[in-house]
Amino acid sequence: MSLPENLDCFSTLVEVIAQLRGPNGCPWDRQQTHQSLRESFLQECYEVLEALDGADAGALCQELGDLLLHIVLQAQIAAEAGEFDIRDVIRGINAKLIHRHPHVFGTSEVRDAEEVVANWEALKQEERGRGQSLLDSVPREMPALGYSQEIQHRVAQVGFDWEEVDGVIEKLAEEASELKRASDQAERVREFGDLLFTLANIARRMGVDLETALREANRRFYRRFSYMEEVCRQRGVGIGELSFDEQNALWEEAKRRVEG
Repeated sequence: MSLPENLDCFSTLVEVIAQLRGPNGCPWDRQQTHQSLRESFLQECYEVLEALDGADAGALCQELGDLLLHIVLQAQIAAEAGEFDIRDVIRGINAKLIHRHPHVFGTSEVRDAEEVVANWEALKQEERGRGQSLLDSVPREMPALGYSQEIQHRVAQVGFDWEEVDGVIEKLAEEASELKRASDQAERVREFGDLLFTLANIARRMGVDLETALREANRRFYRRFSYMEEVCRQRGVGIGELSFDEQNALWEEAKRRVEG
């Protein structure tokens, strides 16, 4: 089998994956299905996000390649089953982009980016047709915080939103009070969910991506706690041997010493 040429061509990637899935291809690739690839597909998405969060162009280039591999592999599996092929995928997204940008590919005019977004949502609703919810196309398997922000963004496009962010912050205090008064575990779960949902709304109104903000907070915690562990190793003590006050003092030191 000859080695592929023109490695910078999309068609080469399609051919490579077709060969990997072929009779003389790779046993692992040949046994994959739409469902078997779900977990690793999601993992690749998160690795792209990590590269973006780290502003690492080299990693982003590599991770986008891994994600593209998954897309073409899914399309190849579909083609073998007679469902669709990669040309259908490309044709579909091209048609969608052209339809949703009449101010570029048609005669419509827009004043600014906000009007573009409003038109985009109107065209999406037109594509959904009558009887379908505005929220139906939001994937329910999204991380819960991201899902909250997306459905709140969708309904805000049709005017179902607070006029001022201060009203949402007041709602947050109300939800915290209701959580405090919860009388059993089921009620605590419900009230805590309402509290998180309101926080997601505040983040959306302030232009904060909640998933990104929480990932960054997690990384800060990881770096600071790792610093605490290293200091304890240098001192020859276990972090669990420290009192809470000592741990808290070490945490404050980590906040001062560790960047971010």
